[in-house]
Amino acid sequence: MTEIIMSQTPPILHGPSEKERKYDRQLRLWAASGQAALESANILLVNSGAGTVGAETLKNLVLPGIGRFAIYDEAQVSEADLGVNFFLDDGGLGRARAQSLTELILELNPDVQGTWYPNEGVKTLDSLLAGSPVFTVIMYTHPIRPEQLSQLEAYGQQHKTPLVAIHSAGFYSYFQINLPGAFPIVDTHPDETAMTDLRLLTPWPELVAFAEELTKDIDGLDNYEHGHLPYVVILLHYLKQWKVAHDGKYPTTFKEKTELRKIVQGAARTNNPEGGEENFEEAAAAVVKTVVRPSLPSGLKEVFEYEHTDPVEQKSGFWLIADAVKEFYEKHQCLPLPGNLPDMKAQSKVYIQLQGIYKAKARKDAAEILQIVQAAPGGEHVDPAEVDLFCKNAAFVKLINATGGGASGSGVKISRADRLKSAADQEFANDETAALSLSPLSLLPIYLALQATAHVDVDVDHRHQPSSTGTGGLDADSILAAVAQQVPGAEKHERVVQAAREVARAAGGELHNVAALTGGMVAQETIKIVTKQYIPVDNTCVYDGIGGRCQVLRL
Repeated sequence: MTEIIMSQTPPILHGPSEKERKYDRQLRLWAASGQAALESANILLVNSGAGTVGAETLKNLVLPGIGRFAIYDEAQVSEADLGVNFFLDDGGLGRARAQSLTELILELNPDVQGTWYPNEGVKTLDSLLAGSPVFTVIMYTHPIRPEQLSQLEAYGQQHKTPLVAIHSAGFYSYFQINLPGAFPIVDTHPDETAMTDLRLLTPWPELVAFAEELTKDIDGLDNYEHGHLPYVVILLHYLKQWKVAHDGKYPTTFKEKTELRKIVQGAARTNNPEGGEENFEEAAAAVVKTVVRPSLPSGLKEVFEYEHTDPVEQKSGFWLIADAVKEFYEKHQCLPLPGNLPDMKAQSKVYIQLQGIYKAKARKDAAEILQIVQAAPGGEHVDPAEVDLFCKNAAFVKLINATGGGASGSGVKISRADRLKSAADQEFANDETAALSLSPLSLLPIYLALQATAHVDVDVDHRHQPSSTGTGGLDADSILAAVAQQVPGAEKHERVVQAAREVARAAGGELHNVAALTGGMVAQETIKIVTKQYIPVDNTCVYDGIGGRCQVLRL
């Protein structure tokens, strides 16, 4: 008898693991797949200048659990560091700043591994890049020596590694993401309501048959059944009637959709005691949003029209799936069905049946696309789960840096200087009409002033050379002269002059609160790049700590 009772006892229910409890909040944001990508990441921080913003950025990557990091920092800990960097203390005075930062940051998360350079084995940045495993992302802070920047850019191009430049001085900061070519994001996490795709104007046979079966005697239904028809079925029924009365055409204009909405509202029973006719209210409210023809979203159109310059890139899983989806679209004039069905008033049994019809159609579309992928060279290695994810998010796929950071839409190569000049012309022109349009003024002047100081000469301790001005070699006139070299004429703008004076006043010093805020933003964008989820900044974000606002610029 005891054995029988024990055999019938359900197994012990295990709660969440220690890791799941530790990372509970972020697992809700980027799921287990995103966390796995984060834990396999290898991040390099090349730290210079005051170094505060670099430490703050790394802190916000260590806390969520990146796999490992390395800090390259040639400076020694000084008294000046202690006043601006939370991750340094007087016990590190005179020691390598990279070592002190690494030891204290590692205390935040024992799951993370960290190393520091230069050390006895690796004395230069060049040797570090040559001898280390491939980095997932490289971050570097300004000011940086030109030869080191060249080494990082060459490494990024060779290994297809994203580079993130960070600059903070006084109340101003910016960060700039440099992606080595087009960077596709499939899991962009759109709003659930935006993902609703009911295909009411292009229903497939199974959906049509289901709707016709439920509404063949719609006026003869009892009050309960009439009040629990799913709004999808209601709209399909009255769209069919509309089509018959309008020479086989569906409502397309807002006026026609308003007429359809009145028809649906008029069909609701006013004396239904069985829970009312909320389903007809839902149907009427959904007319304008759901009675639409399938179209090609601009983001996916950009993917379809992208011209490959790298044959290796073209054979990647993403592009094989994108080509298959393009072929599917050209054949069916619609994207694969996502398969999700919004909540609606209906009988549970009927709703589950309807939900099954949508999911079956989504699986059928995904299977057709998978077949196309597998027929392409190299397609046999593509994971079917990648195909399913692409099909589900097809309407929201985003291609960041579609021009590879150096080409126009026509494929003509554009230099970085020309892109900056073009952006400056546009931003300054917008500023002239900002008062009339009640728009905020551009933050480009801050970027120009900071960028002018990004490559000043630094001593071995990575601090600005002293000068007679007392501002660390960053007097306003020299900043404006450097701005004139980047964007001729920009140095004459009043707001550029103001920004240059503020940067000169800061003299390369960092405010901890500005560095902390900037570091949080940079870490957030880095996580998007590592996990390939959500949409990262494209490509420059400028922060004005005086006005308390940010602006994203594509430079």
